[in-house]
Amino acid sequence: MIGDANSRPSWFIQVIFTAITFLSCGGRAYGGFTSTFIRSEWPSVDIPFDNEAFAVPKGHNAPQQVHITQGDYDGKAVIVSWVTTDAPGLSKVHFGTSRERYTLSAEGTVTNYTFHNYKSGYIHHCLLESLKYDTKYYYKIGEGDSSREFWFQTPPKIGPDAPYKFGIIGDMGQTYNSLSTLEHYMHSGAQSVLFVGDLSYADRYQYDDVGLRWDTWGRFVEKSAAYQPWIWSAGNHEIEYMPYMGEVIPFKSYLYRYATPYLASRSSSPLWYAIRRASAHIIVLSSYSPFVKYTPQWRWLREEFKRVDREKTPWLIVLMHVPIYNSNDAHFMEGESMRSVFERWFVLNKVDVIFAGHVHAYERSYRISNIHYNVSTGDRYPVPDESAPVYITVGDGGNQEGLAGRFRDPQPDYSAFREASYGHSTLEIKNRTHALYHWNRNDDGKKVATDSFVLYNQYWATNARRRKLKKKHYLTSLVDDVPIFSFWVVRLEKANHLSVVKRQKTVRVPEQYQIKPHPTTPRLLLLPPRQTQRYESRKRFLVLEPQELKLMPHN
Repeated sequence: MIGDANSRPSWFIQVIFTAITFLSCGGRAYGGFTSTFIRSEWPSVDIPFDNEAFAVPKGHNAPQQVHITQGDYDGKAVIVSWVTTDAPGLSKVHFGTSRERYTLSAEGTVTNYTFHNYKSGYIHHCLLESLKYDTKYYYKIGEGDSSREFWFQTPPKIGPDAPYKFGIIGDMGQTYNSLSTLEHYMHSGAQSVLFVGDLSYADRYQYDDVGLRWDTWGRFVEKSAAYQPWIWSAGNHEIEYMPYMGEVIPFKSYLYRYATPYLASRSSSPLWYAIRRASAHIIVLSSYSPFVKYTPQWRWLREEFKRVDREKTPWLIVLMHVPIYNSNDAHFMEGESMRSVFERWFVLNKVDVIFAGHVHAYERSYRISNIHYNVSTGDRYPVPDESAPVYITVGDGGNQEGLAGRFRDPQPDYSAFREASYGHSTLEIKNRTHALYHWNRNDDGKKVATDSFVLYNQYWATNARRRKLKKKHYLTSLVDDVPIFSFWVVRLEKANHLSVVKRQKTVRVPEQYQIKPHPTTPRLLLLPPRQTQRYESRKRFLVLEPQELKLMPHN
């Protein structure tokens, strides 16, 4: 079941508008929703170099482009990264739990690189280890009057009911739309960013401007990335294969600038790795590195799934750049090769959700899979699969290439909601069983969720585990007034009356709400994305548009 957890007046109304599945009689069902929203026109051009969004900090050799990421497997370490432009300076971080009282320090490393004729500043990476969970740390970098101070909060201790709120951003770039996304996100209350690739879009430039646009992007995101960890993954715009400039080493700028804790998860490459944070196990994959059978990434992922412990980290999240399921004309089926290799593992391990970017629009899928198809036999269409992940594309961060506004028509069965707008998402984990997901378009205020639902944990959703939890009183309360149900079948029994059948038990809809049925509708099916099912045409379900459902107060 899904519903808007912020809706106090009636969770049931939100369930109807967010989770309805439309099924037609005598034809193939297309159950999703394509938004007709027309976004405001903002220039999809990069912000000029001299804009205050890229302001250089004051002081000689002052640290800039400051950002942090998780530095170990379990969230007790942080990698602090920054750039100095005039000289290497001191590669050291002073830190502690009180402002301006830095009782601890750590030594870092410094390096730089060239890209064509561009020479980077001095890039520092410093690992802060043995941190305490759920603690605010202050840190200082730089020397003398040019030193700068920041802070960060460590996550709660690894545990199945540790609450945590992630932001999800992809394909960001550095346009005015990007700025809107960043500012909206910073008001979301999220504690860490899961970034699904395509950072600066510096590869849209040539020669020295490539490196300069990496610098401006580092200063652009600093106001968030210096204070909370951004979990990085690489996209196609990080490859920067430019032989006409003599640059043929893939991911060169990205790998010098953005460190990841790949060794902590026994990975052989910074481009794929895993971390555990609060109650989540997060796996980062590389869409543009070899992943077929026997390759290093394939071998690593096979072993990483064995290390997942859903008793400690029940939420299993995967990040990649290229979406596996996508109904946009842009990049359609580009993720098919990775799907054919990894999808069976995703279903077998009951991954909860997979976030991707690449397509410059937003889309959410139902829980579906296509693991029974092969080149000689099997069902060639994706089918509902309650063990499959929800696939969400958030390649809508704001880059200069603009929006991907051409969705395929009719909308495929696997697509639940899609819209071509800029925005960001949040995933707020409440406990081991429930998380609240929101997608906000930039045109809305920070509190408006355009697409939202309750995500049920795949591991703890089984009846046996839920009964076990009930005995321990884990499920005695609701998540923001959203009741705990596995699925709904809604049936019109009489005029203006609606009954909800849940596992052969009927619950009466609150009397203060009635529904005006379509005059020819004998029944109405309502199911969440995770358990969408096909029904035979003889059961005579009718396709309804949302506006045909008239919700009226009881007289």
